[in-house]
Amino acid sequence: MSNQIIAIPMGDPAGIGPEITVKALAIEEIYDVCSPLVVGHAEILKDAMAFSKVDLKINKINKPAEGKYEFGTIDVISFDNLDLNQLQLGVVQAQAGQASFDYIEHAIKLAMNGEVSALATTPVNKESLQAAGVPFIGHTEMLERLTESNDPLTMFEVRTMRIFFLTRHVSLKEAIGQMTKARVEEYIERCDHALRKLGVEDGKRRIAVAGLNPHSGENGMFGREEVDEIGPGIQAAVDKGFDAVGPVPADSVFHHALNGKYGAVLSLYHDQGHIAAKMTDFERTISITNGLPFLRTSVDHGTALDIAGQGIASSVSMEECIKLAAKYSESFYQIS
Repeated sequence: MSNQIIAIPMGDPAGIGPEITVKALAIEEIYDVCSPLVVGHAEILKDAMAFSKVDLKINKINKPAEGKYEFGTIDVISFDNLDLNQLQLGVVQAQAGQASFDYIEHAIKLAMNGEVSALATTPVNKESLQAAGVPFIGHTEMLERLTESNDPLTMFEVRTMRIFFLTRHVSLKEAIGQMTKARVEEYIERCDHALRKLGVEDGKRRIAVAGLNPHSGENGMFGREEVDEIGPGIQAAVDKGFDAVGPVPADSVFHHALNGKYGAVLSLYHDQGHIAAKMTDFERTISITNGLPFLRTSVDHGTALDIAGQGIASSVSMEECIKLAAKYSESFYQIS
């Protein structure tokens, strides 16, 4: 057993978060790589075990130091924050949104206090959060505000490929407007720093910047973004000593990264990188949030309210999420 304690906030109790959590912790390999700790609701976990046919014990504790961290037992910091008679699985509801926020908020406090090594998060539901009046639309926004961080940097890892994102949840038109020379240069630097914090060695951090237009614009024939902004931004980063190339046409860059040619790809907009990752392996695409005081990994799927409570949700993504947190957590704190 590793002494790296990985906190797992249970997510929306009306969704599949509790189910994929208990299923993942029913796999002995998880306990070989870390000490998992759930932040959630003990009774919801018991119900999830019942309909998922998982046989584990629950050990309710008040703080991480009290955990047993033994295969066969789920250590949980349990909240009494739900009216179980009113909770409906698979339904958007305010109390579920508030509860999911309570779990992540407490897990963040544990990480900020150094009581856990990393967070591996399960899904929250944007509508449930809104119904509860929680002033955040998702995990990233919560993490940014509650840790007083600035513009956290998202990275996907799937198999041998890592993908960063220059822009996130904005329209494609707005995203193109953000593709400036200065932003490209800044993000290459941030990506390199993130890779170093994750323990990626010198010589293995080459960052390929994806192109925007077909064939990366063909020197301005199909658009001038690569010529006027993206290319100059890459060159500015290279002039500073960073190992970056591009813009590489988006129809080939992810293939080459998956086969080891690049240490990471800087995707220019949300769907460009998401499609590449999820087509590679939907269930094993894991999100890592860089730029926080601690390491955070996350499954890259939603609460799946349509199948909640049926015992049919796959826990593969949750398993990979926990293992990736364990893989990177030890090296993460060695570089400021």
